Parts: sequence; structure tokens; C-alpha cells
Amino acid sequence: MQLRYSFRVYPSAGQRMALARAFGCARVVFNDALRARETARAAGLPSIPSGELSRQLTASKKTPERAWLAEVSSVVLQQSLRDLDTAYKNFFDGLKGKRPKTGPPRFKSRKDTRQSVRFTANAGWKITTGGKLRLPKVGDLAVKWSRALPSVPSTVTVVKDSAGRYFASFVVETKPETLPATDNVVGIDLGLTHFAILSDGTKIDSPRFLRRAEKKLKKAQQNLSRKAKGSKNRAKARIKVARAHARTADARREFHHQLSIKLIRENQAVAVEDLAVKGLARTRMAKSVHDAGWSAFTTMLEYKAALHGRTFHRIGRFEPTSQVCSQCGIKDGPKPLHIREWTCGACGAHLDRDINAAVNVAKAAGLAVSACGARVRPGHLVPAQREETGTHPKPKPVTTGRQAGISVL
Repeated sequence: MQLRYSFRVYPSAGQRMALARAFGCARVVFNDALRARETARAAGLPSIPSGELSRQLTASKKTPERAWLAEVSSVVLQQSLRDLDTAYKNFFDGLKGKRPKTGPPRFKSRKDTRQSVRFTANAGWKITTGGKLRLPKVGDLAVKWSRALPSVPSTVTVVKDSAGRYFASFVVETKPETLPATDNVVGIDLGLTHFAILSDGTKIDSPRFLRRAEKKLKKAQQNLSRKAKGSKNRAKARIKVARAHARTADARREFHHQLSIKLIRENQAVAVEDLAVKGLARTRMAKSVHDAGWSAFTTMLEYKAALHGRTFHRIGRFEPTSQVCSQCGIKDGPKPLHIREWTCGACGAHLDRDINAAVNVAKAAGLAVSACGARVRPGHLVPAQREETGTHPKPKPVTTGRQAGISVL
């Protein structure tokens, strides 16, 4: 399995200039190749193959207009052409239904907040005995090594993010590290008031990193809006806004990593529901949905399960996890969101809505979990939180009698 390890790097002033030159050259090569292919397409000609684009690149470096391309590593320029091939392949695969749809390749701008260049083994880069990253025509970069690399990297990508930070991203081949077997299995119901509800009754609160940082972000954004466009003070204010967002994203990512590896270590099998995140992100809860980061979390669970010999299940989003009693299996229909607890009319079990859903997620995945985790102490109906996922159903006329387990409101 190939994994990506990222480390913070601290280039000097001269090295930052060299990296900026590499970013610019890679961008120009990408745009020139894209323009050539688009021109051929508009003229009704066959697509220009990668070999021809590479030959044109070699010839352009010998001209006075493009002689400065020789100031950076040739591998960086060739990898820029490979990136264009990948962009076209992803676009056409999306049209064929082989992968999620993506837009066609677009021209890159020097004003893009994220810049990157990639070095392969042919570039001759290496990690020195002093722990620095030596890149051709850049120099030895100081690296903050937070952990050891499991194997010799095949490529390294130097990235400058919107906050002005530099990172070295290594692609390494890793072997599965099988954890000791355990009998524990868990179903997970994801939400907003509680980030995750486990089938054993555990409820993990949502940290709400974006909500907690809103005041600082608002102040930084207001400060940015007051600066004159094109001024140096505006550039400084933009960096402050980007760094504030980066701190929030880093905290959310760290929370996802810690929780996902904890669940993988403690359970032999993990089951989650395939949520319609794009649909929920178009509702009034969009900010809270994006703040939770469910997709990133489930992706971490999936690859960590494969890495450590665990089983990962993703059940369909249309599974009626909130409509079925986890004790007896009776389906008594949808319930308004303000119903947080109810009593099953068939077996008399008193159920918590979230824990019951988590147990049903595990059962839908074929995991043998005990439904006792869905039982809670008797009590009155708990009002739903404003951040609860889902949409409010249309009001229905009041009927007489009792539904299975649900009192008529």
C-alpha cells in the first residue's frame, strides 16, 4: 500500500526564491502544453501525444524566450506534463463513469494560493546524513521530522500552501501492520450535535472547530477587507486569514486521525453509513456539515482498516436505521427529528434515537452486536438540537390512535 507522509520544511530566503522559480516554470510548462492541446482540439486535429509535448519542451528551452526554463530541474518540468496527462485522464474517466466527475484541465495562475512541484528518483534528490532534504538546483532544506519514514520514498512533492507554509510530501510503500485480533465490533452513526455515536452507547461530542474559531476568523476577514487592493498590507492580512483557516483545518484533521486510529485499534470491524454529504451541504446546515468533515473521517477509517488488518463496512444511505427497533427489528416508520427517545410498541424497549441507529448500522453490515446498547433509562422526549442532521418533514394532519411505538403528537 502506498501512503503519503508530509513534513514541514523551512527553506531559507534564497531557497524560497529557487522554489518560486520552480513553481513558475512548472506552471508555464503546464499552461503551454494545455494551450497546445486545446488549440489542436479547436482545429479538429488529433490530440498531441505526451512524447511530442516533451520534444517541444526540450526545443523551447533552447530559444531566447524560454531559456530560463533551464534554470530548474528538468524532472520538475516533465512531471508537469505528466500532471496534465493525469488531469485529462481523470476528466475523461469521469465522463465514462469510471470515477467521480471532474472538470476539464484549466490554466494555472501565479495567483493560485497553492503551488507545488514534484521530484522523482531521476532528479537525484536525497535525504542527507544531517537530516536535510537535498533538491537539485534548490539546495538542502531543513525538515521537521515528526516520524520516521517506513521505507525509501519514490517521489517527493514540495508544496506551498495558502498560508505560506512549505511541506515535503513523500510517497512511500508500506506493508500492512496487522493488529492483534479482538472480538469487538462497532457501528457508527455520525451526527452534528455528537460527532459520532457508537453502538456500545458511547457518544463523542463534536469539537466544532470552525464554530469556535468564527470570532477570530471574522476579525481577520474584516481586517483584510479594509486593506487597499494590491497593497503589501493586504497581502499580509491575507496571510493572516489563511493561517487562521489552516489552524482550524489542522485541528480538525488531528481530531479525525486520533479518533479513527482509536476505533481501528479497539475493534475488529467498523461499520458506518454512506451519508449524502453533498446533499446536506446544500441545506441550512451546510457550515456545520463541512465543519464536521465526515467524508475525511470515513476515508481515514477505510485506509487504516486496510493497513491494520481490520474490516471496514459502508452501508447504503437509504438503510432505515432510524425507523427500525434494534431490539426486535420492527419497522415503525419515520419519526420527526424532535423525537430523540421512544418506546417500541412491539417489544416495549425504550430506545435512544442515535444509539439505536448506530446498532442498526452495525447489524446492516452483518456485525453481531448486542442491541442492549440501544437501551436507555426511561424519560421524557428530548428536543432535537438545531444542528441535528436531516430535514424537517412536511406537516401531516393529526390522526387518532397510536402508531407502533410513537404517540400521536
